[in-house]
Amino acid sequence: LQLITILCLYFLLTKAWGQSLNTQSTDTQNANDSVSEDQSATVDVNFLFGYYDQDGNHSAVTGGIETEELTDYDFRFLINIPLDSVRWLNIDAGFNYYSSASTDNIDTKVSSASSEDLRSKFYFTYTKFQPKSRSSYSLGWGGSVESDYISTSISAAWNSTSKDGNGQLNIGVRAFFDNWVLIIPEELRKPETELPGTDKRRSYSLAISYQQVINTRLQASIAGELIYQNGLLSTPFHRVFFVEQDTAKIEKLPSDRFKVPLSLRLNYFIGDFLVLRSFFRYYRDSFGIDAITASLEPRFKPNPFFTVYPFYRYHFQTKVDYFEPFKQHRLTAKYYTSDYDLSRFESHTFGLGLHWSPLYGIGRFRLFSKKRITIFRSIDLRYTHYRRSDGLIANLIGFDFGFSKMGK
Repeated sequence: LQLITILCLYFLLTKAWGQSLNTQSTDTQNANDSVSEDQSATVDVNFLFGYYDQDGNHSAVTGGIETEELTDYDFRFLINIPLDSVRWLNIDAGFNYYSSASTDNIDTKVSSASSEDLRSKFYFTYTKFQPKSRSSYSLGWGGSVESDYISTSISAAWNSTSKDGNGQLNIGVRAFFDNWVLIIPEELRKPETELPGTDKRRSYSLAISYQQVINTRLQASIAGELIYQNGLLSTPFHRVFFVEQDTAKIEKLPSDRFKVPLSLRLNYFIGDFLVLRSFFRYYRDSFGIDAITASLEPRFKPNPFFTVYPFYRYHFQTKVDYFEPFKQHRLTAKYYTSDYDLSRFESHTFGLGLHWSPLYGIGRFRLFSKKRITIFRSIDLRYTHYRRSDGLIANLIGFDFGFSKMGK
């Protein structure tokens, strides 16, 4: 079913792409795509690929002990299709395949079906710009499917730019409607096991941000978000072990959760060769987590078309009120988890990125039409290393290939 969904989506998008190029005409939406040719009917496409691997010894599937080994292959494409001079359609779709030694332990049978999965995802956003009011609005819809989880979402957003063009206010709302397939650990599949009261999860968010050009060198933005979740907020196949007994129970968490992240971004232009990007966020939720995140990313430009950007991110959080390690919970506890993602920890993320985007593109060729030119616009390569104080280590390699389909 997932493979059929992906193939249907691919042919649908290919057809829409071709129709848009044959019937529509608009100016480009991205200044980076500037070339000497007429940019009417420009369609921008980005193909992304990521490889992720991790390892650790605190799997929540086995109660906070044993392997967290996981590998993930992520394929994704982003398409921007102009409908006319003030309207465009954005498509974000793809799939990822992962294998996990951790979830393989849901069953006692080694290499069971739970050891690997395929997730397909898609999201459509329609945007309209209103020149007179210098504002725009967008509407979005999408979803994702995997073996034990189905999610759909809707969104709406509005933004307005000040008269001088130096400030912008953004307001957005989004809702997720998720359904679980209740897969529980093998030994707990018996009548006396206490099962979750629902297989549904609902998430709603309101986000507000404002960005301002302070002077010719400094740009700042502040953002705040209020998130409310309701329903099954625990994971059905996570085990929890108790001091008083050897038999595990299914992880249990409250059915309501509020999250409030507040963030600040500062970008400082030192010169044509260097821009400093910084980010700080404070986070708090009703489960008891307080967290801070800070990052710094200097972007070096040895020439106008090539960028090198090392980056570093620090994160610290307290544990949720319901977390205890393996066999540290008491049977009197109302809620309980041994998921180390909800524990107290600090983490360090660092890496290096390379971006190459020549003025006239990396290469040009004709595809689908002899009258249309496809420009191989840019390449972005990024390596990330993640290290957490509980022993979790992860690595990520990502590629982003940018193309533009243009009229003569």
